[in-house]
Amino acid sequence: MNGNATTRHNNVALLAVASTIAPRITTSHEIDQQLAPVLKRLRLPQGLLQRVAGVHERRNWDDGQKFDDAAVSAGKRALHEAGVEPGQVGLLINTSVTRKHLEPSVAVRIHHGLGLPSSATNFDIANACLGFVNGMTLAGQLIDSGQIDYAVVIDGEDADDIQVNTIERLSNGEIGRKDFMSEFASLTLGSGAAAAVLGRADAHPSAHRMLGGVTRAATEFNALCVGSVDGMFTDAKALLKGGMQLVVSAWTEAKRDWDWSNMDRYILHQVSDVHTNAILKATHMDRSRVPLTYPKFGNVGPASIPITLADEAKSLKKGDRVLLMGVGSGLNTAMMEIAW
Repeated sequence: MNGNATTRHNNVALLAVASTIAPRITTSHEIDQQLAPVLKRLRLPQGLLQRVAGVHERRNWDDGQKFDDAAVSAGKRALHEAGVEPGQVGLLINTSVTRKHLEPSVAVRIHHGLGLPSSATNFDIANACLGFVNGMTLAGQLIDSGQIDYAVVIDGEDADDIQVNTIERLSNGEIGRKDFMSEFASLTLGSGAAAAVLGRADAHPSAHRMLGGVTRAATEFNALCVGSVDGMFTDAKALLKGGMQLVVSAWTEAKRDWDWSNMDRYILHQVSDVHTNAILKATHMDRSRVPLTYPKFGNVGPASIPITLADEAKSLKKGDRVLLMGVGSGLNTAMMEIAW
């Protein structure tokens, strides 16, 4: 066995994808200004977020806005675009990393907000930044089985608390350079929400066919990126090395079943310049076919892939081949092909 979990869908289509963009812009220059004293003390230059990560801005919610309300908004727009009534939905999967409490699930709040019927199964899937793609795969399998006709996969993220807590902790006069760099990735995070509606392809022949894909795990690297509302702590060098080993192994072994060498669009999980450049070099992807949203939105966790896909949807044409692709803490990777 090559270690890949390979999925093929027979009768699944992506009917719509929509995003809710958080309205408040926080620039990397603003964060630099807040951290200026500690950067000076540690002899670190300003502009690292822009030059190293390529993140110039990230979004935050306004006062009173909630990530789950934003997810509901995206879900309603996706359902409207798909032409699907809430009462037709048989499954809701929430993939948010953000959660304000351990129970109940975030899904129940979104289920209620969307006005879904009591017959619609709803639950959370948590798999770091891969949750949305995993949710699409699971929903597709249930559609293929005939158990449901329509599913909503949804995600809302709120990076506000982790951003504030990280800046406060990094401003501590006793923190060293190593500790500062271990939390550097926390400063790239942003807030946002997205939703996708999936249905039977035979009932929607003009929709975008979900063909399938692969997943692969390297869980020996489970301690390299650990996050909570207090902060995200990362061994960046080891994480990049382990992540690239995983991606290259999955990409190479997937060639037995898939040909992804010449896709019309590669929708990558949006992390940073370093991460993106490493993937492009290892897989020989055409850079012009890899849209980037992290420069203005930052890393929006599981919502970053559907946010980027929603942003690109207007420029895609029928027949285009699209690959969704990402790496999540843990480590896991997933790749999924959609025929637009």
